[in-house]
Amino acid sequence: MTIETLLDFRDVDKCPRLVIKIGSALLIHRDGEPRFDWLRTVAHEVAGARERGQEVIVVASGSVALGAAMLELPGGGRETLAHAQAAASVGQVFLASTWAQMFAEHNLKAGQVLLTLDDLENRGRYLNARETLRELLKRGAVPIINENDTTATHELRFGDNDRLAARVAQATDSDGVLLLTDVDGLYNKHPEEPGAELLTEIRGVTPEIHAMATGGSGSGMGSGGMSSKLLAAEIAERAGIALAIIRGVEDYPIGRALSANLGTVFLPKRDDNAFKSWIGGRMRFNGSLRVDDGAARALQNGNSLLAAGVVAVFGKFERGDVIAVEDAQGRMIAKGMVEYDKAECEKIMGLRSEEVAHTLGHVPRSAVIHRDQMVML
Repeated sequence: MTIETLLDFRDVDKCPRLVIKIGSALLIHRDGEPRFDWLRTVAHEVAGARERGQEVIVVASGSVALGAAMLELPGGGRETLAHAQAAASVGQVFLASTWAQMFAEHNLKAGQVLLTLDDLENRGRYLNARETLRELLKRGAVPIINENDTTATHELRFGDNDRLAARVAQATDSDGVLLLTDVDGLYNKHPEEPGAELLTEIRGVTPEIHAMATGGSGSGMGSGGMSSKLLAAEIAERAGIALAIIRGVEDYPIGRALSANLGTVFLPKRDDNAFKSWIGGRMRFNGSLRVDDGAARALQNGNSLLAAGVVAVFGKFERGDVIAVEDAQGRMIAKGMVEYDKAECEKIMGLRSEEVAHTLGHVPRSAVIHRDQMVML
């Protein structure tokens, strides 16, 4: 049984494990004070989901906005990296205690997990985080996850909790992701424009869908926008996970949106295995390979990438790194685990298999990137 409608997100048979993402604008008033009454209604909804038999993971931002107000930092704490990290340090403590208190009212335990991009990009650390989250769920706790803004630099950040939520869902084999925001969902154009229509169901995020999104956070407190939510939907849909964007401003937001069937549901296109899901969710690469048109067509048909189809090598990577694959126009068409380092790829690009063996002086591997270790976009 799979998720097909908004109501299915509360069906324990179709969605036994659910990730709920809550943005800064929903958690925090503009004056920096938490929306305690609203938070209590969300905690009540999470408790209701647990009573139905669903496991729930909460991805919640707001630590920077809250900490900035407490420390009286200008610009919401985002004028400098040092400001943001200091604000996050103070805000995380307060938010963690707030969530723990809210869930304790329902006899639930909260467990805080702070992640950086590298925690989910590095295979070993990813597996460690995955096991920690699974153990928390097994023990009946509600994981409260946020990006670790106290240590993450600009180069090693998710940049928004939308993609973090999708990556967490993929890592924990979750069935659905709910992104709570300040709009009803994705519209075919800006919601304030005349004739704007809410898109209720999307099967596959296309360039046309991306063109409908507007970047940036409407509140000015968060770091995401509709564009980041579409990127999150792409991560989810490749892992066989349904994702929905719903309005979260009012009390009891999940029940309101699901009962009214008001939101945008992104239905998955495919269901990659766990390893391919991890590759498909990767956001940072040490390099890339550019391929000719023939190789691009072969990859689309399910073939591995051979040296003969490689026309250019970029970056600095080692064997076993996940890198990007670009078509002749420079557009990323795949991600995969490479079988050679950069220097070897430069030596063998454009060569047939028998020429690869002669050039390297040993029996070549079956492919530069094998199809079992590659995800098409």
